[in-house]
Amino acid sequence: MVFSFFKKPPEKMVARPAAVPRSAKSSDAGEDSRPGAVSLPPEPAKDDRVTPEFSDFVFSESAPDFQIEGEIDPVDAQAEEAAILFANAQDDAVRAVLENAVRIHRSGVGERLWLMLFDVYQFSGTRAPFEALGIDYARSFEKSPPGWRDQHPSTSAEVAVGSLRFTGDLCAGNDAAFAAIVQSLDKNRRLRLDLSTLSRLDAAGCARLLALLQQSRKARHELDILGRDTLATLLEACVETGRAEDQACWLLLLEVYQLRGQYESFEEVAINYAVTFEVSPPSWEAARVAAPEPAPVARVVAAAVDTYALRGEIKSSRFGDLPSFAELHDPVVVDCAALRRIDFISAGALLNVLTTIRRTGKQIVFHHPNHLVAELFGIVGLKAVATIIPAKY
Repeated sequence: MVFSFFKKPPEKMVARPAAVPRSAKSSDAGEDSRPGAVSLPPEPAKDDRVTPEFSDFVFSESAPDFQIEGEIDPVDAQAEEAAILFANAQDDAVRAVLENAVRIHRSGVGERLWLMLFDVYQFSGTRAPFEALGIDYARSFEKSPPGWRDQHPSTSAEVAVGSLRFTGDLCAGNDAAFAAIVQSLDKNRRLRLDLSTLSRLDAAGCARLLALLQQSRKARHELDILGRDTLATLLEACVETGRAEDQACWLLLLEVYQLRGQYESFEEVAINYAVTFEVSPPSWEAARVAAPEPAPVARVVAAAVDTYALRGEIKSSRFGDLPSFAELHDPVVVDCAALRRIDFISAGALLNVLTTIRRTGKQIVFHHPNHLVAELFGIVGLKAVATIIPAKY
């Protein structure tokens, strides 16, 4: 039924042709209502009810490869956030994240968040919250909590021994090899430098090595030279009495005789040095005679127990000495017991170096990183190339 808005008397309804779609042109111009107008052929009858203007709209289908991202595990997310903040030295933010996390995750896999917070309290020296956390930990996990460790200066650095094979020639332009020595001395109070594979040297390279030997003595580090026979043979070919050249080669040869305890050879070369360069030669120092160089077989056995030590707080390191260390060791053991923090850039550089080493077939093991560092190692992908054994307290 149709209702008139103007109160006219009702008229008898006349049947009309079914409505047909209008073209865009006719829509714009308006409908032609003149008598006798020609209309398009009728379409099948439709319901006269008014439909919304978007009734012809077709919803597009979702792309067949569309996927909804799965939910991120909250423990993983909070552990990752805390590890990255710690790597960036944002300790207050780390503490806030973890203190909130342990209030939520009080069982199961949430334990790793508690262990990270123990490390935060330990490093900041805040013992009272450490012990309070220990009480809650024992109740929640029904096991003994980590114990507080007194912050005594570590003496391990005083006896730490590192090993490094000098790669390439003992020449002034071999910057990478000399930089590796400096990096190793920064981490080890005692360093065994293996020169047994040397085949060539020059006076400038000898001068650089002599400077490192002198600097290590002043810093109370011990730089122990291995491959002394090989080095002495190359140096002896460079010195000639009366030819005032290659002075650093003479001085390094005297150093080798000193380390080997060859007093007679030292005195002979010292006299020839004084005659050739008209200066006083170095003096013999009996206290500086080194221990006998180990036999090759014994050296391999000893190398198996050596570790590549990471200590303190590491920033923007490239680990240039690690490939040389890895050449002498299998498995390659990286000792992290004295490592407090490593930044994200250094962790990535460490991954790059170890990925190359792993391709040679050698096993790589990280010993005892704290839980904050262990989480960072997992984030950068070190677990793909190495076994990581976190610290146990």
